[in-house]
Amino acid sequence: MISFLGCIDLTIVNTAAPRIQADLGASVTELQLVVNIFIVALSMFMVAMGRLADIHGRRRVLYVGTVVFGVASLGAGAAPGTGWLIAFRFLQGAACAVLYTATGAIVQNAFPAERRGRAMGALYGVNGLGLAVGPLLGGVLVSAAGWRWVFWLNVPLVVLALAVCSFSVRESRDETADGRLDWPGLALSGLGIPAAVLTFTFGSTWGWTSAATLTLAAFAVLALLAFAAVESRSANPLLNLALFRKPAFVGALSSDFALACFYTTVLFLIPLYLSAVRGLDGYAIGALLLPGTAVMALLSPVIGRLIDRFGPRPLLAAGFTAFTVSALLLTRLTAHTPTPHLALALTTMGIGWACVLSPATVSALSAVPERQAGLAVGSSWTFHNLGGAIGLACAVVLFRSSATDRLTSELTRYDQATGAWTEEVVTNPERATGILARETSLPFSEADRVFSAAFTHGMHAAMWLLAAVSLAALAVVALLARLSRDSAAEASTDAPAHVPTSKVT
Repeated sequence: MISFLGCIDLTIVNTAAPRIQADLGASVTELQLVVNIFIVALSMFMVAMGRLADIHGRRRVLYVGTVVFGVASLGAGAAPGTGWLIAFRFLQGAACAVLYTATGAIVQNAFPAERRGRAMGALYGVNGLGLAVGPLLGGVLVSAAGWRWVFWLNVPLVVLALAVCSFSVRESRDETADGRLDWPGLALSGLGIPAAVLTFTFGSTWGWTSAATLTLAAFAVLALLAFAAVESRSANPLLNLALFRKPAFVGALSSDFALACFYTTVLFLIPLYLSAVRGLDGYAIGALLLPGTAVMALLSPVIGRLIDRFGPRPLLAAGFTAFTVSALLLTRLTAHTPTPHLALALTTMGIGWACVLSPATVSALSAVPERQAGLAVGSSWTFHNLGGAIGLACAVVLFRSSATDRLTSELTRYDQATGAWTEEVVTNPERATGILARETSLPFSEADRVFSAAFTHGMHAAMWLLAAVSLAALAVVALLARLSRDSAAEASTDAPAHVPTSKVT
């Protein structure tokens, strides 16, 4: 239930963003920070919180994180301005880093090895339900009670979750740990990872060649290089870099990266397509997105059972195959595509999502000793967040470039002049047709057709990118599986925590 709360909060705020902007007078950049600072905090603290849970006890750290999450939610709902809201959202994200990592480690510790895939499947099924109901619940709360209740709803749910966990969760920790934390590594990762996320999040807003973007990117690279140097020499590293020599661990992180790249891009572009091109309202958009998120939630427990039987590798391969098919279906969307076609594409995405999420986590956990489960989950989620930020940024750049090229081509065909306003047509889809009608002599119906053609062309380019990423991930999974088999004779003396070595990706 605690992990479920974190997943709801990951998606519910997007629904409230327009009302927050209107009520608090937030700028576009401030609104982006309200949404994205949560991901920045998650990325900043995932590995550290996972390690803290391993050292000091997963139940204890989970309780502290849950209380902080509740307090931050109370503060976010009462925020008098965007500055306070951004601060409390950051605190929410830091607390959620505990919620995600500690719950995964607790679940794997609570079940015997032969049932851990099923347990992880059930956990991510519940998490998927949180992702699915977030936008719908947010729409209802914002309409009925106001945007502040999007945050205040968490408070009674936190109290209920703590009451349930007080008698159902047992303590577990890394008994070999000496209790010391790698503070230099924590500081460097806490600076480098969020700097990288912010670079890709705001690069298109600031300009990829702007001084702000280049400075932040350089800082991120230097901090992460320093982190790697410190960790390689530390007696008690935050992240043991030797794990990156294990094919199962690398395969898990690569899979998480590609997974987040796929669904964050689809969940960003498809709502815009449904709103700006198809003219649908918020409730209809939320309903049409359900095939993807609901299928993932419903299928995850089944995938968990299959992990126990076949291991993660075949399921990861099936997942990225499904993602490839989904991306190809999404490249066929137009302004008049039948709704069943879109539902099929999103359902296929949901199947791929379920086939990758749990198996990737199990694969990461299988690559480390059981006492380091929190570290494995934290590393997995960190790469997950990086994949979402980097993948979405690359997809948006490709979308805007392709859409602008098509828009220019369409306007030239109609003997219409272009100008600086053409960029706004692409970056502001909700007002695009009105801008075209104002700046050209095109009738409104033709302006709408021109915009739809430009938008879908850009979206198709982004979906082709996702197809390529999915095929690349499929190739990586196959290559690392071969390397894993070849190195089986040199396996670590630590027994895998979850699945037989022959089944590890």
